[in-house]
Amino acid sequence: MPFNATRPTVLPVPSRATVRERPTLLLTGGSGVLGRALIDELAPDYDLLCLRRSRPLHDPRVREVEGDLLAPRLGLGAGEWYELALRVDVVLHSAAQTNWRTPPEEIVRTNTVGAETMLDLAARADAPFYLVSTAFVANTPSDEDRERFPGAAAYLDSKSRAEQLTREAGLPGAIVRPSVVMGHSATGRIAGQQGLTKTIGAMVLGQVPVLPGAPEARVDMIPQDYVTRAVGTLIRGGVGSGEYWLTAGSQAPALSEIADTCAEFAVHHGLPRPPRPRLIPVEAVHRLLLPMLEGTSLPASVRQRFRHYAELLLVFQRELPFDTSLGTPDCGTRVTHADIRAALVRNLESWVADRAGLSGRHREPAAAVGTEVA
Repeated sequence: MPFNATRPTVLPVPSRATVRERPTLLLTGGSGVLGRALIDELAPDYDLLCLRRSRPLHDPRVREVEGDLLAPRLGLGAGEWYELALRVDVVLHSAAQTNWRTPPEEIVRTNTVGAETMLDLAARADAPFYLVSTAFVANTPSDEDRERFPGAAAYLDSKSRAEQLTREAGLPGAIVRPSVVMGHSATGRIAGQQGLTKTIGAMVLGQVPVLPGAPEARVDMIPQDYVTRAVGTLIRGGVGSGEYWLTAGSQAPALSEIADTCAEFAVHHGLPRPPRPRLIPVEAVHRLLLPMLEGTSLPASVRQRFRHYAELLLVFQRELPFDTSLGTPDCGTRVTHADIRAALVRNLESWVADRAGLSGRHREPAAAVGTEVA
């Protein structure tokens, strides 16, 4: 899909920011995996307001605003809403329902109504609006996919709709589309272990005998610091238009390479070399394997985990690489294949550190129920 590769519109510095020492940025989704990394990136330059519904962030770098994305005016009184709009110079909307086990209609409602509410606030604040979408809006589920995996399909539909609402609003700002968000490129650390990390962890332990996908299929993944650096440079640069692909693009690893990396990691850490997962065409998985599993005596948790892998790869796999905007003016740093491979190993090292007592490696990892693809 094309992206705006021309020199972007640059916004003037908001007049209110000249009155205060630093501009105020309102961030949604601050408690999420990407949200916490965005706080690290933006806190040195902005007074951060973080919207939360109930659970406090407990981060001294931010001030919290309690509100409900699905309620008119965030559930605030008219005066509070007006005062909030006066304080805000920039809106960064990163919150989304990413748990694909949530009823599809709730996913769509959360991700579209939430975008509408924050667009309304940005308009009233006369502030630029930056939307965190997902690169996987480029993948259009088939009718069969929608029937088999309604949660994933609803997620993609809701993100596409949020993008359309943003374009129709006509506010200055930009849409950013990260692919699968990994842990930090240098440390592998991530605020919460999610679908990708749990899947590669299970591969290290030899608990994934079969994977849906072709060996050469690419799985586009990007370390969280590359994503946040790009978002930060776009906002600090005052970029006021465009759609930006925060992706590995042609540098994304193939599914077979990811499997080999997991096997090499296991051996390096003194674990038995796991058998390489047998890669089965996605269509064969949908038409043959999943229906067959339903009639077996395999534990329900095993069947559910494999179904989850199939759902993840339905969304994450691509035969052709994404475009990428990384490395273009005001959009962070381009990632290399070597960067991705090194980050994958560091993510695995972080996963090992998070597993108390790796000697209990026969313990079955918890099934992933949600994945942040932004």
